Amino acid sequence: MAAEPVLGIDALPRLSPMLASTGPVPSGPGLAVEFKWDGYRALAYCAGHAIRLQSRNDLPLIGAYPEVGVLPDLLAGRAAVLDGEVVALDDRGRPDFGLLQQRSAPLARPTRVAYFVFDLLHLDHRSLLTAPYTERRALLTALALPGEHAVQVPPYWLDTSPDTLLHVADQHGLEGIMVKRASSRYEPGRRSPAWTKVPLRRTQDVVIGGWLPGQGRRAGVLGSLLMGVYEDDALRYVGNVGTGTGWTERFLVDLTDRLRRLAGGNPFDDAVPTAYARRAHWVRPELVGAVHYRAWTSDNRLRQPSFHGLRPDIDPASVRRA
Repeated sequence: MAAEPVLGIDALPRLSPMLASTGPVPSGPGLAVEFKWDGYRALAYCAGHAIRLQSRNDLPLIGAYPEVGVLPDLLAGRAAVLDGEVVALDDRGRPDFGLLQQRSAPLARPTRVAYFVFDLLHLDHRSLLTAPYTERRALLTALALPGEHAVQVPPYWLDTSPDTLLHVADQHGLEGIMVKRASSRYEPGRRSPAWTKVPLRRTQDVVIGGWLPGQGRRAGVLGSLLMGVYEDDALRYVGNVGTGTGWTERFLVDLTDRLRRLAGGNPFDDAVPTAYARRAHWVRPELVGAVHYRAWTSDNRLRQPSFHGLRPDIDPASVRRA
């Protein structure tokens, strides 16, 4: 019998990541639990010595994170499609989204970046989309990827109380947990109830539609951002945010420069409070950010938002209220 031809990278199926639903902590048998990693979701396509690393909205990432380029060598030339998260690690080895933001800033200090792989979607000539989660994870483990390099395979736990691991995540300053049905197939591009994300903090993606100039020490740079989410095809105003982790002087200067280059008309389809609208610098709705917040108000505003970082891996048109 003739050997199957070696797959080239262009022969691999192009896929979209499977997405998780948000909900209460699931319970019952047949559950697998992972920690939730705070970074950029990315699919890796490898064959021979070639690699593509693509974001959720299909932007190439390998140029920004060349450390992940070691993956084809770790796979010994095998063809594979993997799912994971690009993260920046702090001095204690924990993902830090603020450090990932700083990585792209000019003159940023060196940042340790890793690719945390948690799923295997295709291997050689076999699609694994219909294989159960536990089989995909077993095949991923068999690839023996972890070592002293930028590619890691974080652990998962079967039939362990999600509440227990949520408590562990809280103790270690992690974002939360992911609970997945052990029997679940992989559903590309779908937000599936088979996966549930349980964040420790409420997070909302927002489209940046404008900014207000700062005052005092922030004179000359932005003071706050005007945020929106899409409802059907309309961009609805949901508040403004003027604080955040990682809002260093350099970050604010860089972001202000980007916003100036996106200057345009008012992109919101509903009214922005007059006190903000008369001072606003409007921008084309092309940048997405993530904010932590306390709650939604009765008039659909984010209460006590804090800016968490930019999300270049998210398509603005896909931003909806979580």
